[in-house]
Amino acid sequence: MVIMHLAHNEINLQKWDACIQNACNSLVYAESWYLDIVSPNWEALIFEDYECVMPLPVKKKYGISFLVQPPLTQQLGVFSSNKIDKNVVENFIKKIPYRSYLLNLNEQNPFDKGIGQPNLVLNLSKDYNTIFSAYSNNTKRNLKKAWQAKIYISEIVNPKQFLSFYFSAINDSAKPNKNLTTNIIETGYQKEKLRFYGAFTSENKLIAVLCLLRSEKRLVNLLSASNTEGRKFSAMYLILDEVIRNFAGLDCLLDFEGSKIEGIAYFYQGFGAEATTYPQIKKNSIIQVMNIIKRRFSCR
Repeated sequence: MVIMHLAHNEINLQKWDACIQNACNSLVYAESWYLDIVSPNWEALIFEDYECVMPLPVKKKYGISFLVQPPLTQQLGVFSSNKIDKNVVENFIKKIPYRSYLLNLNEQNPFDKGIGQPNLVLNLSKDYNTIFSAYSNNTKRNLKKAWQAKIYISEIVNPKQFLSFYFSAINDSAKPNKNLTTNIIETGYQKEKLRFYGAFTSENKLIAVLCLLRSEKRLVNLLSASNTEGRKFSAMYLILDEVIRNFAGLDCLLDFEGSKIEGIAYFYQGFGAEATTYPQIKKNSIIQVMNIIKRRFSCR
């Protein structure tokens, strides 16, 4: 299996995006516009004429290049329109040309040596009433609370409104980079890859927001936030219920970007979400590589 390593300026972006969009495991994270934002100068491993590809999110520190999973990018790995077996994944990993990496593959990349990372997804192919019947009692109680408070859901069409609320409501320790986030929201909106939802009080006050990252087969809960009032009235329950109501009956998954935090996982599971895993691979942390270089220089 001959796999080529291409620098960023050698990648045919048209062929790349065609491969990603037609892949059996297509993810917007791996489209060129998204990678350009979260990992400028990303590189790639390519098999044949873009039949099978793997993005390499390269980062440089102290003059040393290494690979690290970009922010707001849960899964990457190997993509193809053909079924991806264990041998294909192993061959691509062997061809990674860097001594240090920490990467998340995707759910359809089998790799026994990877460390399983949790995710939660909901199959939306059933009708809304069937999906709703599988909600937990706690979820139904919180939806009732929001309905009684006369909270209503509306799609927000202005990215600036979303960003303004998001960065005012999210906890400081959890905030992603503002410039990067703004770039994703504005570019994704222009490319019609995003859909915004907002929860409002009866006085038309915005109290919670959610941003969906959309592809044909997957809706990703990319960013969400509630203020104090939104949490009080369980507004996020109502937003997610509206998303499910809008897309129920379609052949796609709602990807909650599942969390290791027990409370958040419990919240998503209340909508009937099922647990899945994707492999994380790593080789030599950047600290280990720096120590190796220091030892070499000290021996001279």
